[in-house]
Amino acid sequence: MKQMLVSGAGGFIGGYLVKNLLSQGHGVISSDIKPVKEWCQVSKESHNHVADMRLKENADALSKGVDRIYNLACNMGGMGFIQNNHALCMESVLTQVHTLMAARDNGVKEILYSSSACIYPLEIQSHIKDAKSQGLKESDAYPANPEDGYGWEKLFSEIITHYFHKDFGLDTRTCRFHNVYGPLGTWDGGREKAPAAICRKVIQAKVSGNHEIEIWGDGEQTRSFMYIDDCITGMNLIWAKADHRPLNLGSDEMVTINQLVDLAESFAGIKLKRTYNPDAPQGVRGRNSENTMIKEVVGWAPSISLKEGLKKTYDWIYNEINKTIIS
Repeated sequence: MKQMLVSGAGGFIGGYLVKNLLSQGHGVISSDIKPVKEWCQVSKESHNHVADMRLKENADALSKGVDRIYNLACNMGGMGFIQNNHALCMESVLTQVHTLMAARDNGVKEILYSSSACIYPLEIQSHIKDAKSQGLKESDAYPANPEDGYGWEKLFSEIITHYFHKDFGLDTRTCRFHNVYGPLGTWDGGREKAPAAICRKVIQAKVSGNHEIEIWGDGEQTRSFMYIDDCITGMNLIWAKADHRPLNLGSDEMVTINQLVDLAESFAGIKLKRTYNPDAPQGVRGRNSENTMIKEVVGWAPSISLKEGLKKTYDWIYNEINKTIIS
């Protein structure tokens, strides 16, 4: 078994990844910039560190004696955060640059980088199409015109990861995540993503008796959402079976935001009056994952339905909201 370093271990995906790696028998060093009490999950079996991985001295110190690094650390959140914090998002390039330099200098040969669908050009996501034609293929990344701030950070980090593979022989993987969601994720405070935000709004409407909901945009913008269990399975398979080329890791079950609200309403057993806010952050008009390449390379693609995954997420957020009411 190997010694793993997970940067961003206090985040949503990071917490699940640490738990999964420990279950496989690996040793795990976990790092995050947040205090441990604020981590989404804490695994006592891992060696947990509070560290700013944008600083090279921290990347150097924590990567010594490590076999593989998973870099999930970045400053990000839902569209409301991304569109209003371009500089903060761009700072995350320091994490991957210094992680790669530390790996090279400390003899760490294996690195997985967590990229994003936000690297894809805006112009090919500016209209709503059907799910198949809206799918983003890995080859669509260039000519480049990614999401401001966050998308450019992810694309730059992909590029430098490629060159550290090419020039220094690092064994790298790059996963382009498409909207990962599930229990234990952020569900309020401004950094939550659409599935959690919609579930929270519907639950609050149900609990309060005020059966109204504000939807950002006209609700017809499209996305696909990948449940966390598929994300972890995909990362394991991409490491075992893929190569250094970036791969989409996302569901190809595309829905509108209105359809996402429909699902959450069905769980709540209510219908809400919808108010649309055209001035709120919306992101691109249409986005879906095109999964031909991951099927060819890995022989697998995410398959957990949105209905199944969102119900689990809804139930967890419902319990969290009830805890705050009781307390």
